[in-house]
Amino acid sequence: MGDFDCRKIRNICILAHVDHGKTTLADHLIAGSGGGVLHPKQAGKMRFMDYLDEEQRRAITMKSSSIGLQYKGYGVNLIDSPGHMDFCSEVSTAARLSDGALVLVDAVEGVHIQTHAVLRQAWIEKLTPCLVLNKIDRLISELKLSPMEAYTRLLRIVHEVNGIMSAYKSEKYLSDVDQLLAGPISEMDDENQEFVEDDDEDTFQPQKGNVAFVCALDGWGFCVGEFAEFYASKLGASAAVLRKAFWGPRYYNAKTKMIVGKKAIGAGSKVRPMFVQFVLEPLWQVYQAATEPDGDKGMLQKVVKSFNLSIPVRELQNKDPKVALQAVMSRWLPLSESILSMVVKCMPDPVTAQSFRVSRLLPKREVLDDGACSDVLAEANLVRQSVENCDSSLEAPCVAFVSKMFAVPVKFLPQRGPNGEVVNNFNDESGVGESDECFLAFARIFSGVISSRQKIYVLSALYDPLKGESMQKHLQEAELHSLYLMMGQGLKPVASAKAGNVVAIRGLGHHILKSATLSSTRNSWPFSSMVFQVAPTLRVAIEPSDPADMSALMKGLRLLNRADPFVEVNVSATGEQVLAAAGEVHLERCIKDLKERFAKVKMEVSPPLVSYKETVEEEGSNPVENLKVLTGSSDCIEKTTPNKRCLVRVHVMKLPSMLTKVLNESSDLLAAIVEGKARQSNTIIDPQKGKSGGVDENPIEVLKKRIVDAIESEIESGSKEIDKDRAEKYRSLWLQFLLRIWALGPRHVGPNILLVPDSKGENSDASVLIRGSSHVSERLGFVDICGTKRNEDSLETRSSLQMEAESLQNSVVSGFQLATGAGPLCDEPMWGLAFLVEAYISPVRGNLDESEPLTHHADQHGIFTGQIMTAVKEACRAAMLQKKPRLVEGMYFCELNTPTEYLGAMYAVLARRRARVLKEEMQEGSSLFTVHAYVPVAESFGFADELRRWTSGASSALLLFSHWETLPEDPFFVPKTEEEIEEFGDGSSVLPNTARKLIDAVRRRKGLPVEEKVVRFASKQRTLARKV
Repeated sequence: MGDFDCRKIRNICILAHVDHGKTTLADHLIAGSGGGVLHPKQAGKMRFMDYLDEEQRRAITMKSSSIGLQYKGYGVNLIDSPGHMDFCSEVSTAARLSDGALVLVDAVEGVHIQTHAVLRQAWIEKLTPCLVLNKIDRLISELKLSPMEAYTRLLRIVHEVNGIMSAYKSEKYLSDVDQLLAGPISEMDDENQEFVEDDDEDTFQPQKGNVAFVCALDGWGFCVGEFAEFYASKLGASAAVLRKAFWGPRYYNAKTKMIVGKKAIGAGSKVRPMFVQFVLEPLWQVYQAATEPDGDKGMLQKVVKSFNLSIPVRELQNKDPKVALQAVMSRWLPLSESILSMVVKCMPDPVTAQSFRVSRLLPKREVLDDGACSDVLAEANLVRQSVENCDSSLEAPCVAFVSKMFAVPVKFLPQRGPNGEVVNNFNDESGVGESDECFLAFARIFSGVISSRQKIYVLSALYDPLKGESMQKHLQEAELHSLYLMMGQGLKPVASAKAGNVVAIRGLGHHILKSATLSSTRNSWPFSSMVFQVAPTLRVAIEPSDPADMSALMKGLRLLNRADPFVEVNVSATGEQVLAAAGEVHLERCIKDLKERFAKVKMEVSPPLVSYKETVEEEGSNPVENLKVLTGSSDCIEKTTPNKRCLVRVHVMKLPSMLTKVLNESSDLLAAIVEGKARQSNTIIDPQKGKSGGVDENPIEVLKKRIVDAIESEIESGSKEIDKDRAEKYRSLWLQFLLRIWALGPRHVGPNILLVPDSKGENSDASVLIRGSSHVSERLGFVDICGTKRNEDSLETRSSLQMEAESLQNSVVSGFQLATGAGPLCDEPMWGLAFLVEAYISPVRGNLDESEPLTHHADQHGIFTGQIMTAVKEACRAAMLQKKPRLVEGMYFCELNTPTEYLGAMYAVLARRRARVLKEEMQEGSSLFTVHAYVPVAESFGFADELRRWTSGASSALLLFSHWETLPEDPFFVPKTEEEIEEFGDGSSVLPNTARKLIDAVRRRKGLPVEEKVVRFASKQRTLARKV
């Protein structure tokens, strides 16, 4: 593949929902491209790209893998990707290395949840997509549709996919308009003037040639252009005219031999669209002739003679009609020819693709001070220009991106080098000494030429070339051991590879954990981080069955963490080894890999560790009344330190749900802002994780606008219950609060707010209030740092007590962080709360002259800073308990497909899992129901297995993490009124509600005390034998 010119290379990936036929399609493309890799008769049955045992056993793809194909002088790097939601991280790695995407949609099932996800991924990574409608044969053989009904279904699917893409385009358009309105025209970047398709024009149009209609299992497929060429001479029209007429409301008038529109035909006419008449009806006739007992057997012979097909007689005369049909169709409309010709015509080569993808891969940085770093900037811009031009010359800087590391057993590595020399695979630095696995980097070369034994710099995503020595930990130098072209499971060694190629690189096992940028110069920006559609939410604790195997397990976890791009391995606060995966299938594969490949020891796996949050119930529907909690007009919690020197008062209020969601989604950006990185850094952080398509905006301004919009939406939603004056008062109060944000928690980035206390409320005695500072408000731009925010006392007039109060500010923040990190219900993080902490410091008794500054020495109660931290933590937790605490649990969005006869069984399973059904709709033209529901994460384990068991395998479900939802039940509920006692019984016999059960389960797991009766109904033990 390295011998091809850049203009003759195509890098494509296959994206689709699970079981829509990606690997089967890849089989036919491999078999049709020659090279003897796969025999055409094995295509569709072997699933060549699924070479792992677990993939063959489960019949699903679990990792993205690449293979190099050749087609009419072109080199095609094909990457097959998984469709299961648990492995969507592999879709991200495949999309980053590709320039185009084949998006498959099942013609029977239509667009599904993962189809939306992969289209979004293709849009974010600026890939050029082509649509492939698969399983067309099922419309004929299973659903028994007429050609006109099939056309209607295909038209609806194309419209639906185009609707999804147009939504992304309009989102990009609106964000561009907002940016134009926000700043002057002169400040607009040239990069934002990039070419965008006309909004009136659909992305996928069969007449443009970027939509294919295929049956991957039988190995046939076509674009409308092929039928246009068939009929060009027969109808006396040019192929270009017929190509446009073969889709949409175009009709052929046999009398006048003209193509007319819908208006030219009569209302009662039974004329069919040309696509139905000239494309679908011949296909239906061939299928009916071959499969139906009374079919016209001469039809197959007619097709064979008309197109001069060479088919063995034994296949045509086979007793199984499916064999004869497949033999004719695969030679008449060969699948690989149709798809690969579409790839070459419609998808860009690396040179063209990188020119418009560079804004996503290497967004331009705004540099504040470039005086001292002009040489570095010049070289970094040269590197960016080389990537944009896909410069494959020897003089160009080498730039590559590693999207993931994958493990290969050492015995599978080629034994000979590119020139036939014997290679010693066991003398390698990349971790072979500690296991039988060798780690290879899955990489795409974007500029220059990379060769084996070359020295190269490895840049992490946080590297900044302008910061010099402080960035050494994000920069490593490595030597590339060898390069391979990937051929599915096989590896072909090469000496060098040019820009535009996808390769596997050996020798980076110790330098890269998940992904990284490779560059021949240290003066280069790293590529932007990849966007993952979901986060690893399923966590389990792992320990070896034999404690002596602990070191082997630790080593295995390190290898697994490196081999899987999405898995997370960490140590919990209790010292457990916690493994986080995307879902049950992903977790099962990780455990299997640990047992059989990486650790090779027996291990115990805990039940899933479910994360919860803790919050309080809102005071009422009136938002202004809710805000009065923080304005001092309601009761509060008071705590005093053991030495009686500090009095802590805490008020707590629930934040608006939209604001909580914004703070939670923007945690990565908030971390950069609070630490001060986003203000002076040159890295572009997108707070919406790629939603705006990589537009270069000031991330702080974007987040600030989102916070204000969240409060405005809360006001608008509650404006029906309150009048205009109250709504304005609510708005002004919140704008005041936004100026007083002291800290966020937990871990300084969570969805909880600590507000600066109002200095007007100071005590009348000699105590001093710990004021705090609007640190986060300053970082977010709500407060002007240069302006004076309050009247500070001069250094001369400040007393030592005031200086001591100022030095204790960090203790208050630390106490707040501890409280929000572990709530009072079950030590889970708090969610969506605002705290106002007023801490008053009193002078030490007997030392009222304050002639010299006080030091925080330890007394009989411990160090004073620690006492304040503990008092603030306990006061925050007590304030939350006073305000009707509630548990918040994660919710999965669940999409289910069920036949009508199993609908009742499916609803029974959902009811047992506390699911909430959102909608159900019947799929047009089939007996399948599509049901959307929310399922609690705690109830989701084993859900798919139970569903299959109760519906005899007819139902399928996909889970995607959606949001956090508050449980309305009071965990401390005790019946008090007569009606409640009559319904639930008196306090002694009330069964614990769902919230209390979940809290107790978490407390037991964490070793916290649980209030429960060991003996509920005591009675004297009776034996079977009664002696009188």
